[in-house]
Amino acid sequence: MNKFILPLAGAAIVALGAYALFKPEPAPTPAPLASSSRPAQGDPILAVTLPEALSADAQIGKRAFDSVCAACHGENAAGKEGFGPPLVHKIYEPSHHGDMSFLMAAQRGVQAHHWRFGNMPPQEGVTQGDVKAIIAYVRELQRANGIN
Repeated sequence: MNKFILPLAGAAIVALGAYALFKPEPAPTPAPLASSSRPAQGDPILAVTLPEALSADAQIGKRAFDSVCAACHGENAAGKEGFGPPLVHKIYEPSHHGDMSFLMAAQRGVQAHHWRFGNMPPQEGVTQGDVKAIIAYVRELQRANGIN
């Protein structure tokens, strides 16, 4: 009997460790714009503070973002209820979603994993240069909103 207790205890510890490592992350709850209720379909999800000025790369990125990304991710990356998540959010800070994550998302699409918006398709016709400029824009927005 005693020779079974140690292996069972070890298996239980391994199982708990695996659960802790692989358990799904709860969906984040972004700060609403003005009220505690969910925004209406198509409304911005967050209020975004704009930087005083954008770098030259971020200005190019804003134009690219507005023409390709804003339809889903909203004006100034504030998210758009029912369409796409806000990119000015702690989830997308550089230490969690590095620049390469954005490049790969545009090229390959993304399977839904943090939000309730469904999968993001690959973005046809967007070059790596476009995405790098978009990243510069998003990162400057993030910094203006305390996300480093």
